[in-house]
Amino acid sequence: MVSERIGLYIEKKHISYYAFENSIGASRGSISKAVKDCKSIGSNVLEKIISVYPDLNPVWLLTGEGDMLLDRDNEDGVNRYYLKTDSTVDIQQVPLYNAEAVAGIIPLFNDAKQTQPIDHIAIPNLPKCDGAIYVTGNSMYPLLNSGDIVLYKIVDDIPNSIFWGEMYLLALTVGGEEYITVKFIHRADKEGWVKLVSQNPDHQDKEIELSAIRALALVKASIRINAML
Repeated sequence: MVSERIGLYIEKKHISYYAFENSIGASRGSISKAVKDCKSIGSNVLEKIISVYPDLNPVWLLTGEGDMLLDRDNEDGVNRYYLKTDSTVDIQQVPLYNAEAVAGIIPLFNDAKQTQPIDHIAIPNLPKCDGAIYVTGNSMYPLLNSGDIVLYKIVDDIPNSIFWGEMYLLALTVGGEEYITVKFIHRADKEGWVKLVSQNPDHQDKEIELSAIRALALVKASIRINAML
């Protein structure tokens, strides 16, 4: 059943039904209900899903044959993450920062104008970005590798501006220690808490108080450099 396979894809991508429905312009609850009740999904919606999620194999989606995900690399080496409301910029110079040199992303986000970037990145037709930093760790592998670059848009009103299920760069304080990480943010069962979800299945999800997030930015794109050794 096509709706069942859509549910498997959403589960594989670790995104919420709300974020998925929002990204394709579907009404809230329409996809989750279709998956739950094994109902058919209109061809216009399927076309939108395939256009928004180019890694989804349309043959698998429609017939169940082959692999769920297409093995395809972007020609320019950039993975782009678009929201339905994103508008792109023809060309922009995105500053690349060394987060360690400025003692984390909190001071960087608070006053980026006072921080000297180590370089600038110019990529056409991206959503507006505030900056870029290198990723460390493997919690988002294989979507992100340690050493990849993420381009981000700063979130100023953290409690009211989270798109559930999307990928974020965040600084958080847990047990008196400060951490910088990239995670999907999902709703938690407890009021005032959120769930941080990794792409790497070896990393467990973690629920934290929303107030523990000290700085937040929506990941708009990532860059991976593949070098021959």
